Amino acid sequence: MDTKLTLKLNQRVIEKAKKYASNKKVSLSRIIEAYLQSLTSEVENSNFDISPFVKSIATGVEISADLDYKKEYSDYLMEKYK
Repeated sequence: MDTKLTLKLNQRVIEKAKKYASNKKVSLSRIIEAYLQSLTSEVENSNFDISPFVKSIATGVEISADLDYKKEYSDYLMEKYK
């Protein structure tokens, strides 16, 4: 059963999230529900990477549109396993 939840968020974050949801053709409610489900699910390995978009709406920091995620991840792994 769906229940209503009221959140108080930064207006810029809301606008960016609505645009993202619209581009993905999914409701913002479903995105938030999926995110909360992933946080609260009983997964043995809870150390997972949070996507740059989620980080940007969580912190208000803008992620560059031309960011090369694969290169960033590769650089991260190279540094981690030195």
